[in-house]
Amino acid sequence: MAPWALLSPGVLVRTGHTVLTWGITLVLFLHDTALRQWEEQGELLLPLTFLLLVLGSLLLYLAVSLMDPGYVNVQPQPQEEAKEEQTAMVPQSIPLRRCRYCMVLPLRARHCRECRRCVRRYDHHCPWMENCVGERNHPLFVAYLALQLVVLLWGLCLAWSGLRFFQPWGLWLRSSGLLFATFLLLSLLSVVAGLLLVSHLYLVATNTTTWEFVSSHRIAYLRQRPSNPFDHGLTRNLAHFFCGWPSGSWEALWAEEEEEGEGSSQAV
Repeated sequence: MAPWALLSPGVLVRTGHTVLTWGITLVLFLHDTALRQWEEQGELLLPLTFLLLVLGSLLLYLAVSLMDPGYVNVQPQPQEEAKEEQTAMVPQSIPLRRCRYCMVLPLRARHCRECRRCVRRYDHHCPWMENCVGERNHPLFVAYLALQLVVLLWGLCLAWSGLRFFQPWGLWLRSSGLLFATFLLLSLLSVVAGLLLVSHLYLVATNTTTWEFVSSHRIAYLRQRPSNPFDHGLTRNLAHFFCGWPSGSWEALWAEEEEEGEGSSQAV
C-alpha cells in the first residue's frame, strides 16, 4: 500500500472517530465520576458493561464504514444482453433511468459522486463514515445509531456525576474543565445521534430513504405516484428492512403494488 494511502479521508475519519471514542472514555475514567467510583469500590460489572458497549459501538461503526453498501455490479456485456436486462430490470411504466458512469440504474439506486459508484437503495453518503449508506449496510447503520445513543447518554450521566461546581473558578477549571468540555461534547453528540435515529426509524417504518424523502419531486418513479409505492405497512416494512422478508427486487415489489392498484380501481 502506498504511504499516501494512509492519509486518505477514510483512514483519517475512522482514526479520528476511534481516537475520540477512547479519549472520551479515558476522560470519564480519570476524573472522579461514578465510573471511577465503581472501579475503586470493586464493583466492576457496570464499568465492564460500559466498556463493552463502547467497544460494540466502535465495531459497528467500523463495520458500517468499511462494508459494501450495495454497489451495483457493473460488468461489460454484449449490447443485446444489456437490452434484455434493461427490459427486465425496469417496468414499462417507469422511465428508464440511466447513469452516465454505470449505465442502467436499478430501481431506488443512485450514483454517489464521492464513492464514484451506484448504490442500491441509496440512502445518503455519510461523511462521518466516509461511506454510503445503502441496501446492505442500512440496517447496521440504524443499529449503530441506537447503540451509540445508549453509550452517549450513559457517558453524559457519568460526566455529570463528576462535575463539582462549588469550587473557586481557577480550581474548578483545572480539576473539571476537561470533564465539562466532554459533557458539552457528549450533549451535542447525543442530540445529533437522537435526531438521526428518530428520522431513520421513521424512514424505515415508511420504507423510504433519505434521498427519496428529500428529492421525491425529482425522482421519476415517485413523481408519478401520490404516495410511496414501497410502503406496505409498518410490520412488513420492518420485516423487509431488518430480515429481508419478503425477498425480491424492488421492481417486483413495484409491479405487485401496480397490480394491487389496478385491482382496487377496477373493483371501484
